[in-house]
Amino acid sequence: MATLPPKFDVTREEISRVVAAFYEMVRQHPGLGPVFAVHVEDWPAHEAKVADFWANAILYERSYDGNPLKVHREAGNVRPGMFDAWLALFEMTLKRELSEDQAAAWSALAHKIGRSLRAGVVEQIKGPGGVPILR
Repeated sequence: MATLPPKFDVTREEISRVVAAFYEMVRQHPGLGPVFAVHVEDWPAHEAKVADFWANAILYERSYDGNPLKVHREAGNVRPGMFDAWLALFEMTLKRELSEDQAAAWSALAHKIGRSLRAGVVEQIKGPGGVPILR
């Protein structure tokens, strides 16, 4: 069976480096840090799982077995407005850790995935009459 080429030029090691640097910033972020702290007890395991997610999304590895939409919906403390802060931190990390081309390509993919997750969370958080509540 032929393997698919990566969506863009990045290595597994670069993915792991970006994920570790990103979560270092998340832990220090006043808005995102407490949200993650409630759910993440083992940061190295969490970072490895997220690196597997990105390796699957970019390199087409088959090492990730989670469901990000389900996790974000069930967390109970994730709000649609948090995705902007998450993406801003992620973009800052990408620009610090990668080349301009790599950062731009990964950022575009992160925004696409972020829009899907945000939409899924918004669908879960509804007010009277089924109107989404944006918090």
